[in-house]
Amino acid sequence: MLPAASDVFNALRPQGPDGVKVVILGQDPYPTPGHANGLAFSVRPDVAPLPRSLANIFRELEADLGARPATGDLSFWARQGVLLLNTVLTVPAGEAGGHRGLGWERLTGEILRRLDERPRAFLLWGRDAARLADRHLVHGHHLRIETPHPSPLSARRGFFGARPFSRVNRWLAERGDRPIDWTGSSEERPHE
Repeated sequence: MLPAASDVFNALRPQGPDGVKVVILGQDPYPTPGHANGLAFSVRPDVAPLPRSLANIFRELEADLGARPATGDLSFWARQGVLLLNTVLTVPAGEAGGHRGLGWERLTGEILRRLDERPRAFLLWGRDAARLADRHLVHGHHLRIETPHPSPLSARRGFFGARPFSRVNRWLAERGDRPIDWTGSSEERPHE
């Protein structure tokens, strides 16, 4: 099972519900051993090459904002109030979608229902994410950006060119909220 049992709920650790400004909702964890770390789309800093979905996210980020993070570790997004959540929190090694329908969707649905209380930005990447959001987000006060999943199989059908990062930051700024540093430009870097 991936990620490791100790990492399954990592997405829920950095912020309580009140600290969440943005939700990135994906599908399920990376099925490649050593990739999934409990934060949707994120990997540990030493993972190379990047999973193809994450490489596509970085490609869109560069097109949108002109830069990208130094590594695939997106924990600095989570510390800023970005909930990196998948609709399903575990996957069998090598079997994408293998734990779909086992009950994770009920838990993630409850999380979405709790987050529906006040305006937030939702990046819904893929059909599974959009369907779950349709069932559990009832208020119209959110920014909802629905695109195909960033996987190589679907990114060209509308993920590329969606400019979700600048759109979220513009929405946050209009609300008086601090924008997200998507590229890590303000993160402290370790001394080399």
